[in-house]
Amino acid sequence: MADHTPALSFGVAAADYDRFRPRYPESAVRWALDSLTGADTPLQVVDLGAGTGILSRSVLALGHRVVPVEPDPGMRAQLESGTAGTTALAGRAEAVPLADGGADAVLVGQAYHWFDRERAHAEIARVLRPGGTFAPIWNIRDERVGWVAELGRIAHLGDNAGNVIEKYTDFGPGFTPIEVGEFTHTTTLTPDDVVALIRTRSYWLTAPAETRQTVERELRELLASHPELAGRETVELPYRTIVLRARRR
Repeated sequence: MADHTPALSFGVAAADYDRFRPRYPESAVRWALDSLTGADTPLQVVDLGAGTGILSRSVLALGHRVVPVEPDPGMRAQLESGTAGTTALAGRAEAVPLADGGADAVLVGQAYHWFDRERAHAEIARVLRPGGTFAPIWNIRDERVGWVAELGRIAHLGDNAGNVIEKYTDFGPGFTPIEVGEFTHTTTLTPDDVVALIRTRSYWLTAPAETRQTVERELRELLASHPELAGRETVELPYRTIVLRARRR
């Protein structure tokens, strides 16, 4: 069974999470949905583990309807304050508070690895219509870039694009085989923004004060001394956006 304790650590940092976490490329969100018949017309999309609504806003910008579902009350409050006309439902991937077969698509931004997969897959299949799409999406730093790999080591981030693609090979018998899409983009941050971004990660949020201080000190040393970064007012942080897409059988 999944341990939800780290997953529920983000609420205390909800405002910073919403401000500093990267957005999803429009091309990635479109690809997640474009296998659906009639995808040019508004779809009913569930954003599962919606956090502060970063992915929900991307879906709304494409003209679709979205129902965010999020277990953390702090994240839900931030979502509702920053996403006009949207009310987030309290719920988990393992207990989705929606009727059977009403969704054209279920998307998940940055949250799938927290799920109890077997239970979540059954719930996702339940709320999807036959032929509907399930697509987890991750923004993952591009650690093919040297200083980005060092940042990940210092901050104990652990996630990388290759691991995601290799680890999640199917969504169970209720879904067709997974298709993989990859998209690249960058975000422009100041050195202080980079540190603020790391402060929204579960490792930092659940770490003791001494560990937090060590991570922040080493991060600032990296940003001040690395040949590609030293003396720069802003840095370009590159991302690989990975989308895993399958259809409900």
